[in-house]
Amino acid sequence: MLLLYQQRRKFEVKLNVGNLKKSQCGGESGEEIQVPKLASAAEYFFKMGAEGKKFRPMVGTIILLMASALNMSTIAPDGVVDLLHEELRSRQLSIAVITEMIHLMSVINRRLLVCTSSSSSFPHTYKLMWRVFFMMMFWMMQRLGVVLAGDFLLSRACVALASLRNNEFTLIIRISILLIITISMQVVTLIAKSVKHLVTGETMQMTTASEQRCSMEYYMEKTYNKTASLISNSCQAVTIITGQTAEVSMLAYDYGRNLGLAFQLIDDVLDFTGTSASLGKGSLSDIRHGIVTAPILFAMEEFPQLRKIVDRGFHNPDDVDLAIEILGKSNGIQRAIELASEHANLAAAAIRSLPETDNVDARRSRQALIDLTQIVITRKKKESGW
Repeated sequence: MLLLYQQRRKFEVKLNVGNLKKSQCGGESGEEIQVPKLASAAEYFFKMGAEGKKFRPMVGTIILLMASALNMSTIAPDGVVDLLHEELRSRQLSIAVITEMIHLMSVINRRLLVCTSSSSSFPHTYKLMWRVFFMMMFWMMQRLGVVLAGDFLLSRACVALASLRNNEFTLIIRISILLIITISMQVVTLIAKSVKHLVTGETMQMTTASEQRCSMEYYMEKTYNKTASLISNSCQAVTIITGQTAEVSMLAYDYGRNLGLAFQLIDDVLDFTGTSASLGKGSLSDIRHGIVTAPILFAMEEFPQLRKIVDRGFHNPDDVDLAIEILGKSNGIQRAIELASEHANLAAAAIRSLPETDNVDARRSRQALIDLTQIVITRKKKESGW
């Protein structure tokens, strides 16, 4: 749909050219940060033209598309509608910025977690000890700057999130102070919940318990926490800011949840079906790190003997080869794709269920959101997050 409605107008013209950088790399008034190394480390990930590290703020784009799709219909006295519209749009831009910073923080720290878990070839007895040692080494070396850059982005997101509450009192329409505070706290709660889920998801992925590693229910819960929670709760947050009904709010949440699940399911499929040249990271990366995903779980239902290999944690390269051989004989890949398609269709259905509107911008944004559900399940390349 016109390149996702021109990437939601180039992420609202890079968040009004500069405001994004102020939030991420400076203080509330945009002053220079007092720790230049942290600022430059964080800013690096937002340089759109950095060779090999081109970061597309897709999550923020989705949030802005959702905001436009809702048409922000608000009842207000004559003469203040435009001012209120501008104020609400500013809040939604803030949600997009906050979401993008939290998302990027998770991507940075996730890359480090992958590095610290690269000891999969070591005996199981020493694996935990090796991870602890590896993590200590990161803190003793230049990697510390990367960790702090992720934490720095999270801290800036928290400051921006807190400012939403303070700014609520500048609304032109003062319905009631209590209602304003309630709306603000709902948004803060949703975003805070997403951060909690990100941490929970990473913790779940590191589990070594056999029953959990081999459970599809556990896998889907982990996937929601790691990938779908942030986008679903942020989509819901923009509906709360504009005072949408509970039904509309739930539709926005359902869209984000199902889109996130579809995205991750296809990402896990591409880990097996792609090649090192086309993937965002190395082929078979997950399984080599002992991570069990949907294709393997589905294959295990057809070939129970795969369970023993999974329980061994793929420490032996021969186990990886054997698992891939069994996967090739199964319908694991196809079933994972079908499950992703189901979630993509549910996401599209949520957008189609939104109240009708004659607003051209809202219609284009809705179509872009629907188109994205198909882009997610037909892509051929893995992404580092989004």
